Amino acid sequence: MIYNKKNVWFLFFILIIVACGEPDYTPKPRAYPKVNYPAKAYDKFDESYCAFTFEKPVYAKVVQDTLFFGEKPESECWFDLVIPALSGKIHCSYREIGRNKIDKLIDDTYKLAHKHNVRADYIDDYHISKPNGVHSTIFEIEGEVASPFQFYVTDSTEHFLRGSLYFNTTPNADSMAPIIEFVKRDIIHLVNTFEWKDGK
Repeated sequence: MIYNKKNVWFLFFILIIVACGEPDYTPKPRAYPKVNYPAKAYDKFDESYCAFTFEKPVYAKVVQDTLFFGEKPESECWFDLVIPALSGKIHCSYREIGRNKIDKLIDDTYKLAHKHNVRADYIDDYHISKPNGVHSTIFEIEGEVASPFQFYVTDSTEHFLRGSLYFNTTPNADSMAPIIEFVKRDIIHLVNTFEWKDGK
């Protein structure tokens, strides 16, 4: 067989076309960044400016609020549990019931949780009552919401603490679901280990 330049170029051209094949326009599945979760461990929250203790994650830093919208908070016991590894925080605000009616505080908490109704797929709430005078309601809010998990703890006579979970990211229920689940376990542990300092 005799090869000339035309035949060689023709064969080369055919090989390129075959090698390229049809372009693949198959959409790739959506991927989310890998999250390195810290190891679960707890230590005691026992700040002098609060009337209670609980166990908090060791990877959460306590940051006391000294300003609230440019003004001094109603109580010294306003703080955040900041979780740098997950770019999140649990904002906590305490009120004495003596200056606030318990029914109004609970009603306000329900209103704040249900403000998410516009974007929430559903809101579920469940209650915890312990023999040591700790009564709590936890709100689980599913959907593209700013605060997917909220709670309050009270003794019904003197103390009321409200908490809300926030992340420093645009809400995305799919990508955030495992992270929310991880922190949710910490919040439930917080409530289960919660105690009043006055021995109630």
